[in-house]
Amino acid sequence: MPNSASPARSGEHGRTAWFMLAMATLGFALNFWAWALLSPLGPRFQEDLALGAFEVALIVAVPVVVGSLGRIPVGALTDRFGGRIMFPLVSVATIVPILFLGIAGHNSLAALLIGGFFLGLAGTTFAIGVPFVSAWFPANRRGLAIGVFGAGMGGTAISALTTVDLANSFGITAPFVITAIALAAYALVAAVVLRDAPGHTAPSESMIHRLATTLRLPATWEASALYAVAFGGYVAFSVYLPAYLRTAYQLSPADAANRMAGFVLLAVLMRPVGGWLSDRFGPIRVLGGSMAVVALGAATQSFTLTLMPVATVAFLAMAAALGAASGATFALVALLAPPDKVGAVTGVVGAAGGLGGFVPPLVMGAVYGEFGSYALGLGALALVAAAALVFTATTVRKAAESHHAGMAGV
Repeated sequence: MPNSASPARSGEHGRTAWFMLAMATLGFALNFWAWALLSPLGPRFQEDLALGAFEVALIVAVPVVVGSLGRIPVGALTDRFGGRIMFPLVSVATIVPILFLGIAGHNSLAALLIGGFFLGLAGTTFAIGVPFVSAWFPANRRGLAIGVFGAGMGGTAISALTTVDLANSFGITAPFVITAIALAAYALVAAVVLRDAPGHTAPSESMIHRLATTLRLPATWEASALYAVAFGGYVAFSVYLPAYLRTAYQLSPADAANRMAGFVLLAVLMRPVGGWLSDRFGPIRVLGGSMAVVALGAATQSFTLTLMPVATVAFLAMAAALGAASGATFALVALLAPPDKVGAVTGVVGAAGGLGGFVPPLVMGAVYGEFGSYALGLGALALVAAAALVFTATTVRKAAESHHAGMAGV
């Protein structure tokens, strides 16, 4: 009798785990939809409020910076209170700046910056989902599970595809109100159905003590360095690729935007694939292979070769590699981080990735302004990816081997 009951309980747990993954991914996507509301409306704000290019860039940047840095405390809070509380809480809290921006906050630069600051809270949900999902799955399936969750970053595409059309058709308030309604509905359902994984216990230490301990973990900085390259590269290309294609290949704005959308879509789809491959072959091999592809693609593209087929293949290969590396990085976090600190480690690593996306566009723009060519910027990316490959094959590999040896001893 016990033998027949155990598989039943296991199957029930498995179905519950996948349902929790689906709910977490939905919440992540909806919050990222909200997080990206201001960027598509940048040109409209510039025209309506007579803003300069720097002021528009500031409006777009503030939520991203706050969302990236905010992952550090939110990840630590998730370790303490669990995703069951944090997902609905952050979703409801995000509704306030959304409605402020939609109703009154879009009429001045100061109001946009204030609203955008608090809108950054939506970007912290990544640090909620990774520890929440990780706890529901066994070690040999966490890579795939976290990769599937990470695909929720495609919520930014929802914003890119719908915000301007909704604002033009129904007024600028419409996209904000619709997003707020979607988040309210999700928060209500999540509060009822979300459950933390069995065995979840709140840490006894204070949040400050746990953050300090997290920052002393080698795994925190190893994963942060890799994610700054992987996710930072994805963010940088998703922001700067249209401008690059228009300047280097004289493409129309619509054609450049469509090619950028293809880059983003492939990277998003490859994130769960990178997690799945990490489950099968280990995150070290996936990260090493991905960084090798990025280094080769960037070195090739530094010569600004013909758009079809060489440059197109190079960019798509880099998109696939950056997406796979992003998924593999958090498979590495789930492997190396102590179970009670996955949220805190995820917060720091997620912040590193978000902030890593700001450096490459600045470098590319400065290099082009100085030399009239993108070659040096892409060459620098190739060197950074090559350095990440060496770092993965040496330092990170030794850390993973030590972890495996320790687990085998246990």
